[in-house]
Amino acid sequence: MTPTPKQIHARRLADTVIRNLEKRRMVGYYCESAAEAVDKILSLMPEGSSIGWGGSMTLTEVGLMDALRANADKYNLFVREDAKTPEEAREVFAKILSCGYFLMSANAITVDGELVNIDGRCNRVSYLCYGPENVIVVAGINKVVADVDSALARIRTVAAPTNAVRLNRKTPCAVSGKCENCLSPDCICAQTVITRLSLTPNRIKVILVGEDLGY
Repeated sequence: MTPTPKQIHARRLADTVIRNLEKRRMVGYYCESAAEAVDKILSLMPEGSSIGWGGSMTLTEVGLMDALRANADKYNLFVREDAKTPEEAREVFAKILSCGYFLMSANAITVDGELVNIDGRCNRVSYLCYGPENVIVVAGINKVVADVDSALARIRTVAAPTNAVRLNRKTPCAVSGKCENCLSPDCICAQTVITRLSLTPNRIKVILVGEDLGY
């Protein structure tokens, strides 16, 4: 089947991002479809690996969560959703800190290869910055933006307000649809992390998918 102009553009854009990730000591891959992305991610994690993940609609939409559950006997999964008490949740978070693979998405990725994330409790970005031996970032091509300013604008007008609605947070952005720079106790925008370089070469692996995924 002849690729569409949209598919050709996605591939060329991804190739540019991947080249720029490499100069920042990260590894990039491009997958045309969600199914191809799941196969690629599983191929990167040997059987017996310990795996944790952050909250992410992308990981669910791409089908990775279903794939991990179907292959639970092959991995050591640290499932934070199974924690029944705050104490159990802390134990899971502590285990994830030293796991082999941490899975997450990014709020935005610049064409120049920078990862831009804004978090509330920040367990997701903390593992991106330090801890797990490998971090696999999965993102739809819709999250690629021109630069850091565009990334922050995308997060404040798309990702954060939508997630605030999903999580039933009582924040101004959940009502207005855009960031109001609030200091609400329900705020999910406590810290901004821009990953411009991986000091450990190839620790961060970015899977770009030629589909619109996540928020």
